[in-house]
Amino acid sequence: MAQGTQRFASLDDAAVAGRRVVLRTDLNVPTKDGVITDATRIERAATTIKELAEKGARVVILCHFGRPKGAEAKYSQKFLVEPLAKIIGRPVEWSAEVIGDDAVSKSKLLPDGGVLLMENVRFHPEEEKNDPAFAKSLAQLGDLYVNDAFSAAHRAHASTEGMAHLLPRYAGRLMQAELEALGKALEHPQKPVAALVGGAKVSTKLDLLGNLVAKVDMLIIGGGMANTFLFAQGHEVGKSLCERDLADTAREILAKAKAANCEIVLPTDAVVAGEFAANAPNKVVPVTAVPADQMILDTGPASAASIAQRLESCKTLVWNGPLGAFEIEPFDAATNIVAKAAAALTEKGSLLTVAGGGDTVSALAHAGVEEKFSYISTAGGAFLEWLEGKELPGVKALQS
Repeated sequence: MAQGTQRFASLDDAAVAGRRVVLRTDLNVPTKDGVITDATRIERAATTIKELAEKGARVVILCHFGRPKGAEAKYSQKFLVEPLAKIIGRPVEWSAEVIGDDAVSKSKLLPDGGVLLMENVRFHPEEEKNDPAFAKSLAQLGDLYVNDAFSAAHRAHASTEGMAHLLPRYAGRLMQAELEALGKALEHPQKPVAALVGGAKVSTKLDLLGNLVAKVDMLIIGGGMANTFLFAQGHEVGKSLCERDLADTAREILAKAKAANCEIVLPTDAVVAGEFAANAPNKVVPVTAVPADQMILDTGPASAASIAQRLESCKTLVWNGPLGAFEIEPFDAATNIVAKAAAALTEKGSLLTVAGGGDTVSALAHAGVEEKFSYISTAGGAFLEWLEGKELPGVKALQS
């Protein structure tokens, strides 16, 4: 994880007054029937936008929305103008072009403190190809480049990586906060460090597990992936979600953990039911006695209480993935118990908690603790790749 926070310039180092700042941010909000269902990404992006505008910068915003195939009207970002203006408390101008004379002239006509939102940068296929000529055209929009889109930092695109080599480059406040939080969690953590990894499948998190056993003191495994490890240890798991073909891989990870002196924590009891449905009749059984016609839908209460207690001796917790089928009651119990325990230790000041990944954010919000963790990353794929120990092109490009 050679992605420290000390090797890039932040907004503290940038003289922005009167200058055009091209800001790559993430406003890729979820929508339903054209209405924003969750404005978190705009709210998080607002910090950097407001700071730049207040310092007299002319802010030119680049971002993407969805996965368009060319210039598809349904992926236009024009609908973001009004909500963005409302959240940052100042007018936002619009450019239907991303590159070209009209776009450049709009950026030059911006007043100090003005904000200009550009059309979807992914309308141009050259964006995702990181085309050098396209990056050069984007760079004509400004005098400085600020990347505040950690969530897109695992992509080597023109607006996330290419431009950083063409203009003086800085990390925005969100990028800075993310890298500092992740640095504290895994690069220079206070020990003992625990990682909680849940979710459905071992296959999607092989790199993650392999990297973590070498970095943490305790690895707690929950969710569907725990079933694969239980099966690998010779336990029958009935109708549970289980990747039986990965039993050898699970045993390799257990051996690697042992060699690295990393303790693996698996459930000792489980909540089982005959079907995956809310409030399905269920019971608690030892993991050694899962009935053949039942499926594990949550980590058991004794295991959840034990995990919560073990966190009391830790200084750092990295969390990715739920402990059970948290979307349906009562199979959200273990995730809620452990999340609340971690939140209480964070509030007490004895535990640094860093969490991320789509389901994780939902699960912690469901448990009512999203405001109580030290840091929650909304950066899905980039957060996972960072935990896997991979170099993120958008971060590397910012480093001096």
